[in-house]
Amino acid sequence: MPCVFALSIARRSSLLRLISLSFLLLLTAAPIAAQTIDDGVMLQKGTLFAGWVYTHDSWDRYWEGTLERDNGNIGTLTTQSNALFGNYAVTDRFNVIATAPYVWTRASQGVLAGMQGFQDITVAAKYSLFEKEAGTLGSLRAIAVASAGLPLTDYTPDFAPLSIGSGSKRVSGRFTLNTHAESGLYLNGSTAYTWRGGVTLDRPYYYTDGELFFTDEVDMPNVLDYVVSGGYMKRGVMATANFSQQHTLGGGDIRRQDMPFVSNRMNFSRVSAMVMAPIPKLHRLSFEAAWGYTVRGRNVGQAMTLTGGLLYTLPFEGRRP
Repeated sequence: MPCVFALSIARRSSLLRLISLSFLLLLTAAPIAAQTIDDGVMLQKGTLFAGWVYTHDSWDRYWEGTLERDNGNIGTLTTQSNALFGNYAVTDRFNVIATAPYVWTRASQGVLAGMQGFQDITVAAKYSLFEKEAGTLGSLRAIAVASAGLPLTDYTPDFAPLSIGSGSKRVSGRFTLNTHAESGLYLNGSTAYTWRGGVTLDRPYYYTDGELFFTDEVDMPNVLDYVVSGGYMKRGVMATANFSQQHTLGGGDIRRQDMPFVSNRMNFSRVSAMVMAPIPKLHRLSFEAAWGYTVRGRNVGQAMTLTGGLLYTLPFEGRRP
């Protein structure tokens, strides 16, 4: 059996809908600021915020357990996605977000063929629990988010890292604190716990974490993540830097010289940066570009991610005075 890699990047995309896709959606339009699942921004009542994001993610080194290595039988593993997303402000303090990506994967070497198709749909409800204005010292906001995701198609999760997702249903609870000064400088911290449902394989047995199971049902470990970010956001212009970590609460390591398994422990630390600005003369349309890199991991690829996107903001009920 060929030596394979360590992380289904597409699967990771599924797990990180609550984290890494948030970075991809950090867009905005005149002068309404970006709003995503893990940031501290709320849209104005009656505003529709929608757009498209393209992501290119690739790696040629990975962690097999804690051992960092490469694999000539795979070469470079590339995952690309086009994600459509939208969110709507039911009130100033209650926003609803939805997103769905189309994903395709490819290995530069070897005989394993890539996969493509719609991955998972994610829907989130975002509510501002507490808001306090503090004048020139800045404002403080606390936000709670409940989200859920499920596969859109009957794709195969048991083909990591070329599968387009994990095939697991999930529910997540998130809490975010944000402070934003009048100068435009801000600081944001967010953490979430994700419960994941089991996965059904197309085979009646599997081996993982030193044990043989005679069943096609796989229990998926839950996930804890957090992200801290800071930067500048004012009048539709945004520049931010982020640090995020994910901890999988269970699961085994990839066995030496073996393929990864859908329930493997997948931990990582990641840095990213993003810039966004309205497009001149198209004040409701904005463009964003983002970069991310996995600096440390376990059973994941040392991936570099490039992102570009466009979004449009439509304020149905007009602007605030």
